[in-house]
Amino acid sequence: MSVTRINEFQAREGQGDTLRELIRSFLPFIETSPGCHSCQLLQNQDDHTRIVVIEVWESVEAHQESAKSIPPGTLEEATLLLAGPPQGGYYRGAPELPHDVGDTSG
Repeated sequence: MSVTRINEFQAREGQGDTLRELIRSFLPFIETSPGCHSCQLLQNQDDHTRIVVIEVWESVEAHQESAKSIPPGTLEEATLLLAGPPQGGYYRGAPELPHDVGDTSG
């Protein structure tokens, strides 16, 4: 079963577009890493300082290994554009409930 990694970034005021382009520059390293199924970069349309990267991986270990392929200078440059530390977590699809759970019609 695959795992989804959701990464949230908050850029310093006025730095949202710059951060977005910097993150975009290292997406090819992620997308070509073994175990990466997909990677999507999103920017909040109302607040350009808020950026999300959604990655789907074969495993948590594959994601963690991929981080080693990002050039270190790129990550250091990104930290200068951030308003605070990035947030993130791993997610799996929630199992579906049986169709009759919560049905009170009879």
